[in-house]
Amino acid sequence: MSAYAQIAVNVPSVAGVFDYAIPKDLTGNVGIGQLVIVPFGRQTVQGVILRFVEQPSVPETKDILEILDPDPVLTSTQIALAEWMADSTLSPLAAMINLMLPSGLSQQADVRYALRTVDGRPKTEDGQRSMVNGLSQVNTRIIKLLTERGPLRGRQIDTHFRNVDWRKSAEWLVRRGILEKKSVLPEPRVRSKYVRVAQLAVPPEEAEVALSDLGKTEATQKRRAAALCYLMRELDEVNVSWVYAESGCKLSDLRVLAERGLIVLRENETWRDPLERMEKRVESRGAENSNIPTLTPEQNQAWEQIREAFTSLSSNLPFLLHGVTGSGKTELYIRAAEEAVRRGRQAIILVPEIALTPQTVRRFLARFPGQVGLIHSKLSEGERYDTWRRARAGQLKVVIGPRSALFAPLPNIGLIAIDECHDGSYYQAEPPFYHALDAANMYARLAGAVCILGSATPSIVQRWDADAGHSALLELPKRIASAQETEPHQHLDLPPVSVVDMREELKAGNRGIFSRDLLSAISDTLERGEQAILFLNRRGTATYIFCRDCGYALKCPQCDNPLTFHVTPLARSVVGSSTGKQDNALTCHHCGYTRQKPKKCPECGGVHIREYGLGSERVETEVGNLFPKARVLRWDWETTRQKDAHEIILSHFANHRADVLVGTQMLAKGLDLPLVTLVGVVLADVGLNLPDPFSAERVFQVLTQVAGRAGRSTRGGQVILQTFQPGHPVVQAASGHDYAGFYEQELAGRRKLGYPPFGRLVRLEYRHRENERAEAEAWKTAGRFQSRIDAGGHTQTALVGPVPCFFSKLRGEYRWQIVLRGPNPVEILQGLRFDGWRVEVHPTSLL
Repeated sequence: MSAYAQIAVNVPSVAGVFDYAIPKDLTGNVGIGQLVIVPFGRQTVQGVILRFVEQPSVPETKDILEILDPDPVLTSTQIALAEWMADSTLSPLAAMINLMLPSGLSQQADVRYALRTVDGRPKTEDGQRSMVNGLSQVNTRIIKLLTERGPLRGRQIDTHFRNVDWRKSAEWLVRRGILEKKSVLPEPRVRSKYVRVAQLAVPPEEAEVALSDLGKTEATQKRRAAALCYLMRELDEVNVSWVYAESGCKLSDLRVLAERGLIVLRENETWRDPLERMEKRVESRGAENSNIPTLTPEQNQAWEQIREAFTSLSSNLPFLLHGVTGSGKTELYIRAAEEAVRRGRQAIILVPEIALTPQTVRRFLARFPGQVGLIHSKLSEGERYDTWRRARAGQLKVVIGPRSALFAPLPNIGLIAIDECHDGSYYQAEPPFYHALDAANMYARLAGAVCILGSATPSIVQRWDADAGHSALLELPKRIASAQETEPHQHLDLPPVSVVDMREELKAGNRGIFSRDLLSAISDTLERGEQAILFLNRRGTATYIFCRDCGYALKCPQCDNPLTFHVTPLARSVVGSSTGKQDNALTCHHCGYTRQKPKKCPECGGVHIREYGLGSERVETEVGNLFPKARVLRWDWETTRQKDAHEIILSHFANHRADVLVGTQMLAKGLDLPLVTLVGVVLADVGLNLPDPFSAERVFQVLTQVAGRAGRSTRGGQVILQTFQPGHPVVQAASGHDYAGFYEQELAGRRKLGYPPFGRLVRLEYRHRENERAEAEAWKTAGRFQSRIDAGGHTQTALVGPVPCFFSKLRGEYRWQIVLRGPNPVEILQGLRFDGWRVEVHPTSLL
């Protein structure tokens, strides 16, 4: 084995890799992909071994200190993927590797601060107090915090100083000798879970003889005898909690029985499985879940091409499965996963939102019992860690979840399927920036796996790639009925869409939020015992609070954006009950800033403060007022903060424990609810007029998708789309389910302007608490980029900006951006440093 290893260290600001020596005591124990501890400068940090090298790139190397896990945390394919992602997104390699490690396992070096002591006492006590007289408020707060809490790490102090730069003050205190600091590497927060079990260790006859003499007191004798009798009846090991419950004994009693050799006490490792309860429910409905649908001719034609790809990967092209809503795309994902498993490989199934995981997981559990893993951010760290370890050990055949599930360390991936591939949530909009679709395509290529992208409304770029031969197009143009309802292969029509001009409603004297047509349709739907979905792409009760006397609008002081008014019952449950108390608050949906609604205008002192605009909370309230007998659920960010809230809401509605579901974006994401016969889009105009080249595409996709929630059974359905812009091309295309028309029209506009797919974009954003500093840095950097463009002869590349972002202030910082547009703008930026800049390659929004 080579004596040196190339390691990516877990230091966010460091982009490179470093060579380390393998000490003799570790020789033979280290392997590629292992998580290790190494020295780095004055710090001790984690790192991942990428490869072995014969000769180091530097004359002197430091030794690897420790191996954290004997098994690799990354596969060789994942290492190749991480390196490709870092290179293509201009991001540090360590940041990409961090995406692939479970939360709690990966730790970064930190600094621990403590009060400096003299003779065991803090220097700030007694006579030393003069040292801190006249200090700034931040310095005083730091000293007070460390006095009360003792030594703290930097990330712990961060939680007490939100939006305050305390580190410069801490360094000043260190130089003054008031504080001391030390580099530390925190222990991983996650570890294996063990449960204590008990089991009879002797034949029952021998235990029977010992029953009469187990304790000195009657109570002790009774407890221990009861415990021993219970274990005599149980042949297998039993969780001690069951023994406690059955016998009333204590751990000390079991230890006495173990000391006498009557029982065995030990600890067994247990998996924290978030699917345990769901799997039991699926098993209990085994007959219901055992029906495997017959493929339609269109499905079968697509399936034959997918199946052939498992045997012939010469082209290595991904599939674009373009199928209308309800056309049976999920069944093809399941069959492809079955084919991968039959060949001894595993499958990753990506869904855009946590909201979609329950219904997707249930369908896969029915076909892969005991072999499905779930990964998403709402799970506990322990659940994610155990699912990650089971995937690494090859115990799982299918892993399902949002974009983070792509990085499950399955040893031999044969399929990656991305459902609703158009959805913006596959793009990570915070550093490190990446698009899960790009990563999935490359991952499948590196692993020799089949890749399927499925959607009823693929993005313009995705469809263009298929038409250009960069992916293989599979089409499912017809909606199919459920096999439980009809004979196989019966096709259903897409629901008709009625467009209501809300300007005409105002002329007719209707100032409510629902048109007369929508009110009548809701009433008819409820009378038939069916269900309705009301969609509005905004949260809250009102989206704009202003003074009618002077026109002053209340904005977030951190973000300079309008505050949203919420009238939310406190302690509201996910099924709509509440305590009756109201929480009337103004909230910023960007940074979370909250304040009470003022009684007087901060600008002029006027008392005529009014709300304007429309949000999901108000829609819910209006439905309850107009239809008091209707059971109404709301599904948005506020109602789904708790764990399992998505599954509970969806389960209640799917089981007809509610009649009307009011919600935001989540409603447009692939839900299959056969009893829904009405979809009402309360305001279709949201987002139509944003200054972003992708806004029309986003609105068309969400309108088409939410319309697809209606009429997914033989009951039929209808969609009512309310708008103040009935003639807008996006509204017209969505109302006719006309993807082809929208695609051609949008393509023509982008061709003129050079936007994707006819050019590529890189967006760079700089933030600073002082607007002048942000603007100056933006202009300085833009000049540097323009010089490189001119010097390199990149005549087809345009520099747009610098300009303030659409949301010009966010969380107290001013935002300026530069956009590079051209055939390959990444080439211009290669080799440059971007200190303080956020760099997005192929961004999905320019806002």
